[in-house]
Amino acid sequence: MISDLTLYREGDYNKEMANQTFLTREGYEKLRKDIDALKEQKRELSKMIGEAREQGDLRENAGYQYAKEKQAEVMRRIADIESKLGNAQLIDDTKIAKDEVRIGATVTFVESASGAEMTYTFVGQEESDPSAGKLSVHSPLGEGFLGHKSGETVTINLPAGKKQFKITKIER
Repeated sequence: MISDLTLYREGDYNKEMANQTFLTREGYEKLRKDIDALKEQKRELSKMIGEAREQGDLRENAGYQYAKEKQAEVMRRIADIESKLGNAQLIDDTKIAKDEVRIGATVTFVESASGAEMTYTFVGQEESDPSAGKLSVHSPLGEGFLGHKSGETVTINLPAGKKQFKITKIER
């Protein structure tokens, strides 16, 4: 568990952080379920490969070739997830400042030019899903908001240019 998670404002970079995967408990459990499902898929593919071997000449056996390629892909995904879990730092909400934008915070903000109000939860890169309201703290918006407090107006460099946002609410 992270006892004192310090994330940096835009422009700062910590190489140690680049090797870590920050996850909420929910994100960690999702990756565990994904890896369990992939391991089951690997078992099924091993069974398919065994059955295909029994059919004879493997060079002309499309089922065997497909199963071997699929198994290699599944094994790569398993290794990738295991690496992420091995480098995972679980976010302990009780130890993170509640009045600042940090990983795990749900932030409501208004884009100054359009007046559009948006709410996102800032998460680690592995949990990022903008359509579900989850943005990576490594995204331009995430990096721009980190460390700021409710009521502050923040100017963020986005791919579409600089934009100003006013933070209206921070929740955990």
